[in-house]
Amino acid sequence: MGNTFGKIFKISTFGESHGLGLGVVIDGCPAGLTIDEDFIRAEMQRRKPGQSKITTQRKEEDEFQILSGVFEGKSTGTPIGLVIMNTDQKSKDYSHISDKFRPSHADYTYFEKFGTRDYRGGGRSSARETAARVAAGSIAKMLLSHYGISVQAYVSQVGDLKLEKTYQELDLNKTEDNIVRCPDQKTAERMIDYIDEVRKSRDTVGGIVSCVAKGVPPGIGEPVFDRLHAELGKAMLSINAVKGFEYGSGFEGVKMRGSEHNDAFYQDGDRVRTRTNHSGGIQGGISNGEDIYFNVAFKPVATIMQDQESVNESGETVTVSGKGRHDPCVVPRAVPIVEAMCALVLADYILISRSSKI
Repeated sequence: MGNTFGKIFKISTFGESHGLGLGVVIDGCPAGLTIDEDFIRAEMQRRKPGQSKITTQRKEEDEFQILSGVFEGKSTGTPIGLVIMNTDQKSKDYSHISDKFRPSHADYTYFEKFGTRDYRGGGRSSARETAARVAAGSIAKMLLSHYGISVQAYVSQVGDLKLEKTYQELDLNKTEDNIVRCPDQKTAERMIDYIDEVRKSRDTVGGIVSCVAKGVPPGIGEPVFDRLHAELGKAMLSINAVKGFEYGSGFEGVKMRGSEHNDAFYQDGDRVRTRTNHSGGIQGGISNGEDIYFNVAFKPVATIMQDQESVNESGETVTVSGKGRHDPCVVPRAVPIVEAMCALVLADYILISRSSKI
């Protein structure tokens, strides 16, 4: 039913936005990995609601409890079970749309597929489900760190405000220095002001999260249908509100000629390198050892604090009024989600690669 992701490092998430809680079962994590609960907590804090004036004001501390798979601070090789209890669910905020389909939400499609739906914040379709992904992704990051691999994401665009610098020109360690998670302070200030302006107008705006994975060795990925970039694309497009994914030169590459776009090889000591990286660190669906970088486009949040025309379950024309607590722009809180999904893909493929050759 689409609730499981991965092949060896495999996760299954469960729970709804306004249910008792959410959780994840992580299967395939190797034994002996040090599980740093403080790191998991820090990652959860980056995603949690209510962290600034430009995010939803729902107050969830996103405290978690590990139920299994960890003993004396290390993974045991058995499934890791983790739960996050909901503490600030307000189901009454959604009683007015119990039989109405909110524009651009999953209300109608869930109703058509299942014949029923949890209207409390969208239930399973809510972005609250991503809390479980970030928890799992933090453990994937611990595994990647063991192999010298890092994953860092940041906000590169809000609406038409675009950060006009490549990731190589930025200090990505400054991403957490501001509430919009853009590592360029001047651009960040403009983005924050713009999101706040949109919020005050009772509207929402979209944006782009860029991500970089460093230290990925060559040879990670599978041919044909399980190409590394295809799995990254699937991972990113599975995130709520995502409308686009591009890696390497992406759509801008169509403006170039082959003579410009080709990444020339050269020998650098004991390894092969490329002089440019339009390929985004992946060729033929397999990593080539260069940085893997990509962009993820998020649409404006569908819930707006304005009246909209719609229909109800009986097909009658109705008015949907925006209520509740919602992000005016999702991208600041999406940064750790993008990192988590990237880490899950890479952790899975690292483990797959260990059995690819003798």
